[in-house]
Amino acid sequence: MPDGNSSSNDRRARIEQMRRAEQSRERRNRLITIGVSGLVVAGLVGFGVYVLNEEANEKERAEAAAKAPIEGEKSWDAKKLRNEHVETPLKYSMKPPVGGNHSRVWMNCDRNVYDKEIPEVNAVHSLEHGAVWVTYNDRAPAEDVQKLKDKVGKTSYSLMSPVKDQSGTIMLSAWGKQVTVDGADDPRVDAFFTKYVQGPQTPEPGAICTGGKNA
Repeated sequence: MPDGNSSSNDRRARIEQMRRAEQSRERRNRLITIGVSGLVVAGLVGFGVYVLNEEANEKERAEAAAKAPIEGEKSWDAKKLRNEHVETPLKYSMKPPVGGNHSRVWMNCDRNVYDKEIPEVNAVHSLEHGAVWVTYNDRAPAEDVQKLKDKVGKTSYSLMSPVKDQSGTIMLSAWGKQVTVDGADDPRVDAFFTKYVQGPQTPEPGAICTGGKNA
């Protein structure tokens, strides 16, 4: 007949063994949880550092682009261009004009695309507000015209219209700045927008591009 004390001791030993096994599993699970949490935190920190670095790099690229000269760009001293509001007819020395006296009413330049020629005196006022004006003549390929329309349609402080008698097929103008480009995919298009949409040449930064003349 089994000894009662022996059976009791065996039960206690098995219970103790099970308890130790459970404690071991709990410690292991805690270590796994801590390890996974550490990896998640490290990953989040690493991702955050990556995002911050990319933002800093993007800012540096934008600043570099804003400082870099644009090949073939023509410049007029922005501070010497007159910017009085007048009601009398005006004739500009450049086509399209990049500054000078102008109408007191600006052309709407918040992603506005005009399919017909617009008054220069109103467009110049838009340039004064920091807009980029994209113009093209009859020689411009339809595909390029559409790509530029799409770009202007997504860019505040820009406008676009045909200018039949301009010298270049596609031209970009800002206050005191102008460049003729080879097509919509010419890298100077993006460079010009980056540099001059509400750029440092703007006589009236922050002035609105809505509420003016629409056509």
